[in-house]
Amino acid sequence: MLRQRILTALLLAPLAILLILAAPTWLFAPAVALVFLGAAWEWSQLSGVRGDAARGALLAFTAAVFALLWCWRATALWPALIALGVAWWGLTCLWLRHFAFGAAPTAENRGLKLLAGLLVIVPGWVAATALHGAQPHGHWWTFLALAIVWAADTGAYFSGRRFGRRKLAPNISPGKTWAGVYGAFAAGALVALAGGWLLGVRDARLAGLVLLAVLTVAASIVGDLLESLMKRHAQVKDSGTLFPGHGGLLDRLDSVFAAMPVFALGKLLLGL
Repeated sequence: MLRQRILTALLLAPLAILLILAAPTWLFAPAVALVFLGAAWEWSQLSGVRGDAARGALLAFTAAVFALLWCWRATALWPALIALGVAWWGLTCLWLRHFAFGAAPTAENRGLKLLAGLLVIVPGWVAATALHGAQPHGHWWTFLALAIVWAADTGAYFSGRRFGRRKLAPNISPGKTWAGVYGAFAAGALVALAGGWLLGVRDARLAGLVLLAVLTVAASIVGDLLESLMKRHAQVKDSGTLFPGHGGLLDRLDSVFAAMPVFALGKLLLGL
């Protein structure tokens, strides 16, 4: 499994990096929207929507939301949606605490999970696009945000395997440990320190950026746990089978959806 994960990552990472660093924002935004729509398709299945026609309608609605938001990108709506995304992930912690909430396959719970999917995916897209289009160095700030998440995932994997004893959330994701969380924090903070320095952050804001990286990693863990909860409710192992060793799109993007609004809002508040 580790070999599959590494090979898949080696194939996908260059494409993702090329899109982030080389594409203009007008191309980056729809490309990311297409990827996020693929994750939305998987989310609708985890939510309990079975018919392809119904899932396609939900996908079309989400695509229309993306298109409208692109037209309104120069308004105060975008910062408000980013802040809404951050607030949503704070609320998600309560859901994780009461993990049985919404588990029953009822129409009400299905609607609740579909609404949650919008709050996961739409603010994540807005944050990623806003970050990419920011001046100066928006492309590189976007890359740094994702590098923090990728480094945290790697740090969590190896520190969890080496030192993991105490479980983080055994009723939701039995494989995650507190040692993995600490490894994720350390790896994310180091990447933020190096990346901030390379981007010219030299004053006290560099310390703020490191703190923001820790908060971003914490959010990414919450995002990972929420998707694990969705899969547990749906009684499936992966959200899909698109990537060998990695599962589906949602399995790869769960952390990113939560991390991007936190990083984008924090960067704005730090004046970076």
